[in-house]
Amino acid sequence: MKKTFLFLISMMAAASMYAIDDNKVEVVFNGTTATVTIADNIASCVTVESGESSHVIITSKTDESTGEVAYALSGTTDDGSFTLNDEFKCEIDLNGLTLTNPNGPALNIQDGKRTAISAKKNTVNTLTNGKDKDYKGCIHCTGHLEFQGKGELNIVSNYKHGIYSEEYVEIKNLTLNITKAEKDGIHCQEYFLMKSGNVSISNVGDDGIQCELAADKDQTAEIEDHEKENSGNVYQLDGTLTIASYAGKPVKADGTIYYRGGTQNFTTTRIVSVNQNKNANETIYDLQGRRVTNPTRGVYIQNGRVVVIK
Repeated sequence: MKKTFLFLISMMAAASMYAIDDNKVEVVFNGTTATVTIADNIASCVTVESGESSHVIITSKTDESTGEVAYALSGTTDDGSFTLNDEFKCEIDLNGLTLTNPNGPALNIQDGKRTAISAKKNTVNTLTNGKDKDYKGCIHCTGHLEFQGKGELNIVSNYKHGIYSEEYVEIKNLTLNITKAEKDGIHCQEYFLMKSGNVSISNVGDDGIQCELAADKDQTAEIEDHEKENSGNVYQLDGTLTIASYAGKPVKADGTIYYRGGTQNFTTTRIVSVNQNKNANETIYDLQGRRVTNPTRGVYIQNGRVVVIK
């Protein structure tokens, strides 16, 4: 009976034991299997290619006419993954998910558009990956990623980066803990923007955060709304950014690093490149990137330059 139910869900994408909201797809992991339930209104354009396997593969043909799809992931597996093939914006909601893939990325997002990953309120979610030379992170995305939500997301990366995005990464509200990465904690292109939240990165084999220029796009300066920006810049507007136990640099950028607010906790003696808002040129930072109101004797950074106060 259970196999028949799973088969109908995966192959027909319409039969379910309960109704779910329009434009929703629910994925519940349970050991070596996963149950996928698809809302009736998108059943014709969302296909499950993995049957009842815990390595879920979904292909979506949604567009402007159908609107964005929200994929709700929950449950536990120590041998599973979520792969999404899409060409339109979408949201992935993490609702108490413990997902380990010993042979590749936990989340494999093959979508050149925006993917919003939301850790839902009062949930703890943990993603762990294994080695697959074709992918570059525990979360691997071919588009751009916007992390949000008031829950917690923990990432343990045993191969390459914790989070890898071929375009920009933005973070708002959520608590993000990257507790291990073979290479960078977060590796992205175009720009990195932390609006708020709490981000902790530790035990990484290279840089805490690295932002590169996208080689296939024209380079730009900072753009006010960041639309189509390819500056290689790193921005922190608010929140707390903690980076510890790394082999490279806490933050590395092809462009400029701007700390315009929030708290920077870097356990390092290296000098961090700090460039402030044009309206805050007198702001002084210590070598850990923390804003200093009343500096005493020591070495500081002001206007992106090293200043020694005797």
